[in-house]
Amino acid sequence: MNTSINDIVLRPRFKIEIPRSNTSVLEDFEKSKTTQTDIIVNRLDDHVFIKQPKYIEHFWSPQLHLEINKIDANRCVLQGLIGPSPTMWTLFMFFHFIIASLFIAFGVWAYSNWTLKTDYIFQISLMLLMVIIWVALYFGGRIGRASSKAEMQTLQDFMLEILNEPNTNILKIKT
Repeated sequence: MNTSINDIVLRPRFKIEIPRSNTSVLEDFEKSKTTQTDIIVNRLDDHVFIKQPKYIEHFWSPQLHLEINKIDANRCVLQGLIGPSPTMWTLFMFFHFIIASLFIAFGVWAYSNWTLKTDYIFQISLMLLMVIIWVALYFGGRIGRASSKAEMQTLQDFMLEILNEPNTNILKIKT
Protein backbone atom coordinates (compact mmCIF):
# COMPACT_ATOMS: atom_id res chain seq x y z
CA MET A 1 0.00 0.00 0.00
CA ASN A 2 1.46 3.33 -1.12
CA THR A 3 0.52 6.30 1.12
CA SER A 4 1.10 10.03 1.25
CA ILE A 5 -0.19 12.69 3.63
CA ASN A 6 -0.78 16.39 3.29
CA ASP A 7 -0.50 18.07 6.70
CA ILE A 8 -3.28 20.62 6.89
CA VAL A 9 -3.72 22.20 10.28
CA LEU A 10 -7.40 21.60 10.97
CA ARG A 11 -8.45 19.08 8.30
CA PRO A 12 -5.75 16.47 7.46
CA ARG A 13 -5.88 14.88 4.00
CA PHE A 14 -4.24 11.67 2.84
CA LYS A 15 -3.99 9.47 -0.23
CA ILE A 16 -3.50 5.70 -0.38
CA GLU A 17 -2.95 3.55 -3.44
CA ILE A 18 -4.57 0.14 -2.87
CA PRO A 19 -3.73 -2.98 -4.94
CA ARG A 20 -7.44 -3.97 -5.22
CA SER A 21 -10.34 -2.89 -7.37
CA ASN A 22 -12.37 0.04 -6.12
CA THR A 23 -15.59 -2.01 -6.21
CA SER A 24 -14.16 -4.60 -3.79
CA VAL A 25 -13.01 -1.86 -1.39
CA LEU A 26 -16.41 -0.13 -1.60
CA GLU A 27 -18.15 -3.47 -0.99
CA ASP A 28 -16.02 -4.03 2.13
CA PHE A 29 -17.17 -0.69 3.54
CA GLU A 30 -20.77 -1.50 2.55
CA LYS A 31 -20.55 -4.87 4.38
CA SER A 32 -19.19 -3.18 7.51
CA LYS A 33 -22.55 -1.44 7.92
CA THR A 34 -24.14 -4.77 8.82
CA THR A 35 -21.27 -6.41 10.71
CA GLN A 36 -20.77 -3.75 13.40
CA THR A 37 -22.62 -0.95 15.21
CA ASP A 38 -19.77 1.09 16.72
CA ILE A 39 -19.24 3.31 13.66
CA ILE A 40 -21.73 4.83 11.19
CA VAL A 41 -20.81 4.15 7.55
CA ASN A 42 -22.66 5.86 4.70
CA ARG A 43 -21.86 5.32 1.04
CA LEU A 44 -22.79 7.45 -1.95
CA ASP A 45 -21.33 6.22 -5.26
CA ASP A 46 -17.52 6.25 -4.78
CA HIS A 47 -17.71 8.24 -1.53
CA VAL A 48 -17.74 6.74 1.96
CA PHE A 49 -18.52 8.78 5.08
CA ILE A 50 -17.44 7.36 8.42
CA LYS A 51 -18.46 8.94 11.73
CA GLN A 52 -19.31 8.24 15.35
CA PRO A 53 -22.88 7.26 16.32
CA LYS A 54 -25.17 10.11 17.45
CA TYR A 55 -25.06 9.10 21.13
CA ILE A 56 -21.25 9.62 21.17
CA GLU A 57 -21.10 12.68 18.92
CA HIS A 58 -20.33 16.10 20.36
CA PHE A 59 -19.73 19.57 18.93
CA TRP A 60 -16.18 18.82 17.69
CA SER A 61 -16.74 15.20 16.58
CA PRO A 62 -14.78 14.42 13.41
CA GLN A 63 -15.99 12.73 10.25
CA LEU A 64 -13.84 10.76 7.81
CA HIS A 65 -14.70 11.28 4.15
CA LEU A 66 -13.19 8.79 1.70
CA GLU A 67 -13.27 8.92 -2.09
CA ILE A 68 -12.27 5.62 -3.70
CA ASN A 69 -11.42 6.00 -7.40
CA LYS A 70 -10.49 3.34 -9.92
CA ILE A 71 -6.98 3.46 -11.41
CA ASP A 72 -7.31 0.23 -13.39
CA ALA A 73 -8.97 -3.19 -12.96
CA ASN A 74 -6.69 -4.19 -10.03
CA ARG A 75 -5.80 -0.88 -8.40
CA CYS A 76 -7.60 2.07 -6.86
CA VAL A 77 -6.70 5.24 -5.02
CA LEU A 78 -8.34 6.20 -1.73
CA GLN A 79 -8.34 9.92 -0.92
CA GLY A 80 -9.34 10.84 2.59
CA LEU A 81 -10.25 13.97 4.48
CA ILE A 82 -10.87 14.03 8.21
CA GLY A 83 -12.43 17.02 9.86
CA PRO A 84 -15.44 18.31 11.72
CA SER A 85 -18.93 17.67 10.41
CA PRO A 86 -19.77 19.73 7.31
CA THR A 87 -22.33 21.75 9.29
CA MET A 88 -19.79 22.60 11.98
CA TRP A 89 -17.10 23.45 9.39
CA THR A 90 -19.50 25.73 7.48
CA LEU A 91 -20.41 27.56 10.70
CA PHE A 92 -16.71 27.89 11.60
CA MET A 93 -15.88 29.34 8.15
CA PHE A 94 -18.92 31.66 8.31
CA PHE A 95 -17.59 33.15 11.54
CA HIS A 96 -14.17 33.66 9.91
CA PHE A 97 -15.83 35.39 6.95
CA ILE A 98 -17.88 37.69 9.21
CA ILE A 99 -14.81 38.62 11.27
CA ALA A 100 -12.77 39.36 8.11
CA SER A 101 -15.63 41.42 6.62
CA LEU A 102 -16.02 43.45 9.81
CA PHE A 103 -12.25 44.01 9.97
CA ILE A 104 -12.29 45.42 6.42
CA ALA A 105 -15.38 47.54 7.11
CA PHE A 106 -13.84 49.01 10.26
CA GLY A 107 -10.63 49.64 8.31
CA VAL A 108 -12.54 51.59 5.63
CA TRP A 109 -14.37 53.51 8.35
CA ALA A 110 -11.07 54.31 10.12
CA TYR A 111 -9.47 55.42 6.84
CA SER A 112 -12.48 57.65 6.07
CA ASN A 113 -12.22 59.28 9.49
CA TRP A 114 -8.45 59.69 9.10
CA THR A 115 -8.89 61.42 5.72
CA LEU A 116 -11.60 63.65 7.18
CA LYS A 117 -9.20 64.44 10.05
CA THR A 118 -11.65 63.22 12.69
CA ASP A 119 -11.09 60.84 15.56
CA TYR A 120 -10.54 57.21 14.40
CA ILE A 121 -9.29 55.49 17.56
CA PHE A 122 -12.68 53.77 18.06
CA GLN A 123 -12.47 52.12 14.61
CA ILE A 124 -8.86 51.04 15.18
CA SER A 125 -9.96 49.52 18.50
CA LEU A 126 -12.71 47.59 16.73
CA MET A 127 -10.18 46.34 14.15
CA LEU A 128 -7.93 45.15 16.98
CA LEU A 129 -10.93 43.43 18.57
CA MET A 130 -11.60 41.58 15.27
CA VAL A 131 -7.98 40.35 15.23
CA ILE A 132 -8.34 39.11 18.82
CA ILE A 133 -11.60 37.33 17.97
CA TRP A 134 -9.98 35.75 14.88
CA VAL A 135 -7.04 34.48 16.99
CA ALA A 136 -9.55 33.10 19.53
CA LEU A 137 -11.41 31.29 16.72
CA TYR A 138 -8.14 29.81 15.45
CA PHE A 139 -7.13 28.52 18.85
CA GLY A 140 -10.68 27.31 19.49
CA GLY A 141 -10.40 25.23 16.32
CA ARG A 142 -7.03 23.85 17.44
CA ILE A 143 -8.43 22.97 20.85
CA GLY A 144 -11.43 21.30 19.22
CA ARG A 145 -9.17 19.25 16.97
CA ALA A 146 -6.98 18.28 19.92
CA SER A 147 -10.03 17.17 21.92
CA SER A 148 -11.07 14.91 19.03
CA LYS A 149 -7.78 13.05 18.53
CA ALA A 150 -9.06 9.86 20.14
CA GLU A 151 -12.10 9.89 17.87
CA MET A 152 -9.91 10.59 14.83
CA GLN A 153 -7.77 7.61 15.79
CA THR A 154 -10.90 5.43 16.13
CA LEU A 155 -12.10 6.42 12.65
CA GLN A 156 -8.65 5.81 11.18
CA ASP A 157 -8.34 2.41 12.89
CA PHE A 158 -11.78 1.41 11.59
CA MET A 159 -10.84 2.42 8.03
CA LEU A 160 -7.53 0.53 8.22
CA GLU A 161 -9.29 -2.55 9.63
CA ILE A 162 -11.66 -2.57 6.63
CA LEU A 163 -8.66 -2.15 4.30
CA ASN A 164 -6.79 -4.98 6.11
CA GLU A 165 -3.93 -2.65 7.08
CA PRO A 166 -4.25 -2.60 10.91
CA ASN A 167 -0.66 -1.55 11.74
CA THR A 168 -0.51 1.66 9.69
CA ASN A 169 -0.84 5.18 11.10
CA ILE A 170 -1.71 7.30 8.08
CA LEU A 171 -2.79 10.48 9.85
CA LYS A 172 0.17 10.42 12.25
CA ILE A 173 -2.20 11.04 15.16
CA LYS A 174 -0.50 11.30 18.53
CA THR A 175 -2.93 10.74 21.37
